[in-house]
Amino acid sequence: MKQLYIKQKVFSLSGKFTVKDQQEKDIYYVEGSFMQIPKTFSIMNTARQEVALITKKVFSFLPKFYVEVNGQEELTIKKEFSFFKPRYTIDAAGIDVQGNWWDMDFQVLQHGEVIGTVSKEWFTWGDSYKVQVVNEDMEAIIIALVVAIDCVKADEAAASSAAT
Repeated sequence: MKQLYIKQKVFSLSGKFTVKDQQEKDIYYVEGSFMQIPKTFSIMNTARQEVALITKKVFSFLPKFYVEVNGQEELTIKKEFSFFKPRYTIDAAGIDVQGNWWDMDFQVLQHGEVIGTVSKEWFTWGDSYKVQVVNEDMEAIIIALVVAIDCVKADEAAASSAAT
């Protein structure tokens, strides 16, 4: 089992993250587009080669993200309409998320087997998440899921603060 940590840079306008291993060595770099439509997040390895791309759908009533890994569309994350708790669905072959998406405490399953877990690290400066990867072949998809869900949360926080 591989353990990774995602740390969002607090004052980054473009949405920058680093993904580190247990020895705090950078494994991936995540960079969001700034003032660009559609909004994208590129996940790059240490050689700065893109391993995954997250694209937010433009002009969608509810947030919707497309995730590509190694140039192939792997899954779509959609927010469902609900009155109380946020609900999301993932359109992908056998991938499901169980747990509390909003508090970033959930398991990622493929065909019913746990391939990773995500938990929010509390008492940190900025958003930090601990990601345990059981199936390392799914590592890029799990990282992309965390980044996409975090983007949905940031968009909703910005929208609710603008409405008040």
